[in-house]
Amino acid sequence: MKKLILFSVFALALVMTTSAQSFKFGAKAGANFASLNGDGADGFDGITNFHFGAVAEIGISDKFAFQPELLYSAQGASFSGIDLNLNYITLPLLAKFKVSEAFSIEAGPQVGFLVKDEILGEDVEADSFDYGLNLGLSYTLDSGLFFQGRYSLGLADIAEDADAKNGAFQLSVGYFFL
Repeated sequence: MKKLILFSVFALALVMTTSAQSFKFGAKAGANFASLNGDGADGFDGITNFHFGAVAEIGISDKFAFQPELLYSAQGASFSGIDLNLNYITLPLLAKFKVSEAFSIEAGPQVGFLVKDEILGEDVEADSFDYGLNLGLSYTLDSGLFFQGRYSLGLADIAEDADAKNGAFQLSVGYFFL
């Protein structure tokens, strides 16, 4: 099922490039400042982690673009100094509004597939699927180097019977190869 979803998204992106004004492909990496939100997250503190992956930008017009990404994103929280690690493969699907040639506003949904969940090296029973919304800003240089700041608001509880959702502020740097 996961492979079918990923294949469908990338097939859609490939089809869209045939009529798109421009296409860029690159890589990005950065820091996650992650936490848990909700009534069941009382007492949890944020943790700093990382993300990395691939990014594409498919131009639709001079002002709009579609930006799918495929990222490995380490998230979670800390409770009394003990880290809860929740690592996902995420697929943000962003609409990008270009305010100027270099500056953009990004927003869109995200799905995530849990690949690792642990506390002190022991597995925990987190849900294998996550989803949420992203809102952020980006600045791209003529050289292809870009910088992003984004907040990812989780909408799904991290586990059954837990009123706790992921939240992560992400700072990224990347480069468009094409």
